Amino acid sequence: MSSERVVDLLKTAYADEIETVMNYQTNAIVLDGVRAEEIKESLKQDVQEELGHAEQLGQRLKQLDARPPGSAEFTAKQDSLQPPADSTDVLTVINGVLDAEEGAIATYHDLIDAAEEADDPVTEDLAVTLLSDEEAHRTEFRGFQKEYQND
Repeated sequence: MSSERVVDLLKTAYADEIETVMNYQTNAIVLDGVRAEEIKESLKQDVQEELGHAEQLGQRLKQLDARPPGSAEFTAKQDSLQPPADSTDVLTVINGVLDAEEGAIATYHDLIDAAEEADDPVTEDLAVTLLSDEEAHRTEFRGFQKEYQND
């Protein structure tokens, strides 16, 4: 059995992934303009990947005799990823995505450390894999950020 800290971090990561899915989906719908199309497409693709992350985290919780949190246990945290008032404000969405990715990266680093301390190589391996995905998303959106800041 894994440690309580590992289970708590898995639950945090699960809730964060679900919140990210909601915000990416919403931003992919509300953004307007020709320049927004590439960002919208990337967000739509990322929704599926983030949903897959949540599924994997939820399954790991179940394997550890825990359960993923439901909506009543959820507290929204991604203030910077809320849809902008100006639907053409793509840079605000890009910056919100970067904030969300940084948060996920920090959580997965913590989960890796906690799983290693708890001698839970399965959770550690999962966290390393998900960390890699989040770092790739961050790199992609840093590129978008550079493009939009230079315009």
